[in-house]
Amino acid sequence: MNFQHRKQLILQTVDERGSVDVRELADLLQTSEMTVRRDLVQLAASGLLYRTRGGAMKVSMATDSFRFEHKAAVNAERKDYICQLAAQEIREGDVIFMDCGSTVFRLCQFIRNKRITVVTNSLPVVAELMSSEVTVNLVGGEVDKERQAVHGLMAEEHIARYRANRAFMGVDGISLEHGLSANSEKEASIAMAIARQTDKVYLLCDSSKLETNKYLYFAPLSLFDVLITDAEAKPDVVSAYQKAGVTLIH
Repeated sequence: MNFQHRKQLILQTVDERGSVDVRELADLLQTSEMTVRRDLVQLAASGLLYRTRGGAMKVSMATDSFRFEHKAAVNAERKDYICQLAAQEIREGDVIFMDCGSTVFRLCQFIRNKRITVVTNSLPVVAELMSSEVTVNLVGGEVDKERQAVHGLMAEEHIARYRANRAFMGVDGISLEHGLSANSEKEASIAMAIARQTDKVYLLCDSSKLETNKYLYFAPLSLFDVLITDAEAKPDVVSAYQKAGVTLIH
């Protein structure tokens, strides 16, 4: 495949997904990661996309400082599919944790009429559920304006005061070899704090994140109880996770 053809597919994929990893592009283009990196450098130099650690994103997202609304809109159909499955796991009267992930945020639309309590560090989740049947408990602490979430020691201490039936968390990367990984220490520490206080942890993860590794490895697969992903997950990957003992819904 020549550069012009690769260029077209790369830009199309970035436009559709918002952001993409080098490994995903290498699989899509049936070429080496080195070739993909070289292509991304050339496309970034032309102003057609923005290079990130390990991949690329749409220029509009990069210039808007990763606005939460953009992240929530990326792969929206996949995220909604995952969240519909997740909502079916929630029972009336449950206390649940919801982290600040963009996939977890999209769970709000499917739980608005449930008589449950949500404990969250996400400001968008609070705003979305304020006019619903849900009782909302906002974690206290320092506000991260970029992520629109509360992080830090005080937030973790707040979480430690509560016990939840279920937790719904996102993750930046997950692999059978390395476990869970994140782009930020803040989000990793919140995930650990939530998991310690929950009877059953659900990981909401669209299929593009399966078998990807990010900046910070922070926990083994045993941190969560159930992995919920979308129907586009590759059958061989699903099978590998199930053989590894992961309870998976898709």
